[in-house]
Formats: sequence, C-alpha cells, structure tokens
Amino acid sequence: MSALLWALVALPLTVGTLLAVVGRPADRYAPAVAVGTAVAALGLAVAVAFEHPRVEAPLLEGLPAGLAVDGLSGLLVVTVTAVTAAVLLFSVADIGPGEARARFFGLMLLFGGAMLTTVTATTLTVLLMAWEVMGATSWALIGHWWRDPERADAARTAFLTTRAADLGLYLAAGAALASGQADSLALDELPDTTGAWSVLVTAGVVVAAFGKSAQLPFSFWLSRAMRGPSPVSALLHSATMVVAGAYLLLRLEPLLARSGWGGPVVAWTGAATAVVLGLVAVAQADLKQLLAASTCAQIGFMVLAAGAGAVTGGTLQLIAHAAAKSLAFLVAGVWLTALGTKALPALRGAARRHRTAGITFSVAALALAGVPPLALWAAKDVLLAGALEDNAALYAVGLAGAVISAIYSAKALWFVWRPAPVTDDRAEPLSYATRLPLVTLAVACAALTVTSFPPVRDAVERVIGDEAQPTPYAWEFALSGALAVAASAVIWIRGPRLLALPGRITAPASEWLALETAARTLLVRPVLRLADALAVLDDRVLDRAVEGVARGSVRLAKWTDARVERLVDGVVEGVAGGARALGRLARRPQTGQLHQYLAQAVAAFTVLAVVLVLVR
Repeated sequence: MSALLWALVALPLTVGTLLAVVGRPADRYAPAVAVGTAVAALGLAVAVAFEHPRVEAPLLEGLPAGLAVDGLSGLLVVTVTAVTAAVLLFSVADIGPGEARARFFGLMLLFGGAMLTTVTATTLTVLLMAWEVMGATSWALIGHWWRDPERADAARTAFLTTRAADLGLYLAAGAALASGQADSLALDELPDTTGAWSVLVTAGVVVAAFGKSAQLPFSFWLSRAMRGPSPVSALLHSATMVVAGAYLLLRLEPLLARSGWGGPVVAWTGAATAVVLGLVAVAQADLKQLLAASTCAQIGFMVLAAGAGAVTGGTLQLIAHAAAKSLAFLVAGVWLTALGTKALPALRGAARRHRTAGITFSVAALALAGVPPLALWAAKDVLLAGALEDNAALYAVGLAGAVISAIYSAKALWFVWRPAPVTDDRAEPLSYATRLPLVTLAVACAALTVTSFPPVRDAVERVIGDEAQPTPYAWEFALSGALAVAASAVIWIRGPRLLALPGRITAPASEWLALETAARTLLVRPVLRLADALAVLDDRVLDRAVEGVARGSVRLAKWTDARVERLVDGVVEGVAGGARALGRLARRPQTGQLHQYLAQAVAAFTVLAVVLVLVR
C-alpha cells in the first residue's frame, strides 16, 4: 500500500508538470490526459483511504519526508480527488481549443497534487513544500489570462497576501527546531513544544492558516481571485487552497488546545468571519463575489470548529462545502459563458433558461443555506454543538452566521429563478462534459444528507478519532433548521428589496469592507515607504561611503607607490649591492694556485687556535 500512497501524490504532480512544460504542442491531448489522471488519482485515493498506509523517505539530516493517510486525511484525499476530477471534466467544455489547454490542465493537476501532499504530509517540511507549490500554482491559475492587466494584478494581490501570511509557517518551523522538542518537525510533535516556543509555533500556524483560508483580516484576496477562470474558482474555493488553512487547524487542534489561547482566538476569528463576510455576501450584486464572500464565511465555520475542538463537525463542514461550492461556481461559469454576465439583476430567469444548471445550483444554494436535510445543515449543528459546549456566546454568534448563510443563499436563488422582464425561453443545451460534473456534484450534495443521521455522524467521529465531540441535542437541529427555512422563506417571498439598506452601509459591505484598501494603507504603503527610505539611505549614504572608501584606497595606493615603494626598492637594491660586493670579495681568494690555498688554510687554523686559547 505504500506504493499506492507514493503514486497518489506523484501521479498528478508528474503529469501536471509534464503538461505545463510541454505547453502548446500538447494542447490537443491535455484534456483527456488530465481527466484520466484525475480519475486514476480518485481510484488510488479510495484505495489508500481504506488501508491507511504510512511512508517515509530521507530528505534532510534529521528531517525525513513523511506521508500518511489516517481517518482525517483519508476523508480529505477522496474529497480532493473527486472534486478535482469533476472540475477538470467541466473544464473540457469551458476551456476551449483555442486556449493554452496544456498549461491550464497541467497547472490544475499540480494544484490538486499539492493539496494531496498537504493533507497527507506528516512533517512540517513536506507540508511547507506543498504549501509553496499550491501558492505558486494558484498565482499562475488566477492569472491564466495574463495579458489582461487586471487579472495579472489580481493574481499578484492574491499571491503576495497569502505569501505574507505563509511566513508564519517558517516561524513555526524555526521555533519548533529551536525548542528541541520537535526535532523531526513531525506535525504530531508540535503540541509538545513548551513555553515561549509553543507561543511562536501556535502563532505561526494560526497566521498561515488565516491567510491561506482568507479569514479576517486576510479575506480581501479571495475577492480579487474571482478574476480567474470559473474552473479555477471552483477548485480553489472548494477542495484545495482556501480550505488548506482550515484543514491545518483541524489537524493541529491539539496544539491549539494545549496553548491555552490558540483555541479561543481561532474560534472567535472563525465566528466573526462567518458573520462579517456573510453580511458582505448579502450586500453583493455579483454572483461570483457573493459566492467568494460566502466561501470566507463557510470556512469560518470550519475554523470555529477547530478552535472549539469540534473536529468532526469541521470535517463534515469541509467535505459538504467542497461539493456544494464547486457545484455553485461551475454553474456560475455556465451562466457567465452562456449569458455573458455574472451580475445578479442580469441573471434573472437564468435558472429557467438552463434547467439543469438551475436545479443543480439550487441544490448547492440550499446546502449553503443549511436547509434540512442537506449536509451543511447537519455539519453546522455538529460543530455548533462543540461551540455551545465551549461558550454560549460563541454558539450564538455561530448561529447568527448560519442564519446569514440562509439569507445570501436565498437572495441568489431569488434572482436566478425570478422570471426575466423579457421572457426568452430559448437556451443552448449544455454539453455532456458540462452536464455530467454538475449532476454528479448535485448527487454528491444530496448523498451527503446521510451525514445528518447519528449513526453516520458517529462513524465519521470514530474514523477521525474525535472522541471529545459533543452530541448535538435535538433542539439544536430543530432551531437551526427552522431559522434557515424561515430566513430563506422570507427572502424568497419578499425579495432582496427586504435587504435594502442605506448606501453608506451597503457600499462598504459590497466593497468587502475596504479590507484591501486598509491593507494597502496600513501595511503595503508603510513598507514601501520604508523601502524607499532604505533605498535613499543606500544611494546617498552607503553608496557615497563606499565610493569614498574606494577613492581613499586609490589615494593610499598612489602614496604607497610614490613613497613606500621607493624606500622598499632602495633597501632591496642596497641589500643586492652588498651581496654582490661580498660575492666579489669571496671570489678573490679563488685563484686556482695550490700554495695560496695552503696559505689560506694555515691562516684559518691559526685564527682558530687563537680563538681556542682565548676561550679557555
């Protein structure tokens, strides 16, 4: 089984790299190869999910590369590969033959392969490498149409924002190594760090997770990411990069619990994001922006679950959200292609014109709304039960976020099902490659309703080993379900005009609370000003200092050549002249006459005898 685990990770990464490198010559074959690879990866994921293999290989001294599939990662690898296969199948029809298909499908496989590596990594070293690949491929995919300056700028904003938060993982890795209690950087060893090192590890993980999952205050980058192709949005929001942070927090829930402060900070941030970004979604008049804000809000529930220790509820939320959100974004892509718009007022009647897309979008929207018995209703109640066990106020805020979910979902449904002012029943039929993934994901959303049944929920709880998960009371299910149905019904009957608020309130909300402007004002501009100041310091002070030292060195060299070198040359020439004179004197006795040599010897022995007499 270890070979299957290596193959699960290596297959999409290898094929994706080859397609991206080969480029346009492989455009013709790229869709079939990519879909086939995704389906094969799904089969491998199902196999390893049952067997739970573990593998390890040497990487750096004392830092091995480890992969493993356990209860939590087993559920996630199946989710990731299934959604990736459906999205790639849809992309066959959405990304036309004139596009750079090999590059697109190759990057999508790399994107999915990096997420598979992330969820199976057992060490922070491997997770960091996958984290980096995921960030790089997301930048390339969001900016797929790179000739458009706005799309390129959106990709750059998303990349730089998440990269800034990713530094937290490096901080966590450094603190873990410095503590000496997690020498191999194994994820299950991180909770063992103590003291100040534990604070740094926890803080680094939390910041990196918030950035990747677009939680407050990092949420704005997800709005800009909507510039990418619809399949990219579907995969990005559902089962890959944006849920990676939530997965990491669920995986490291023991670290949050042991830190003492990490759990409450994470739980309240998730609850605040669910409410605030839910209100942002309500204020949107653009379908993709509504769905993007709802992603932040829905992932807020997963983050809340991690902070409250409700890992089972967070996992159920992640799985169900992956199916619902990928379905919603794919349908949004269908309407954008068919009708040329994503503005909600212009989409009136879209569900009536494209019934397959309309029905499947309704399944996704009702799931996001938490309407019984769809899966997100059950998942929210399971995680809210954990929040209630932890803090009643946290439960109340989370319940408010769930009600807001019903409001923005019902708003989207009202527009797409409302008859258009001018009825036009003609609609181009959807292709097989478009209908199949939509229907498949809709069936998956419907099938996930079984998670509301206690036996299935308990089985998931046992699979992931979350024995501390509290059991929801019947009144919790009834309350949240009734509130979701009531909120949806009111919006459906009265229409979005019920949500009309003064412009001074709706304008900031529709602009995502000006979070990007705030980030540029409070962070980007001061950093750039500091960089400019350092550049001035470098140009005017350091450069001049270096040039002054250089000029001084040249002058010193010239003075040395003029004065010191002449003195040294004179000394050398004097020594050489003395040596030549001594040489001439030494050659004078060498006449070649034997009697002169004898006289020299007698003189030498005489001198020696005198010396010996004097010494005695």
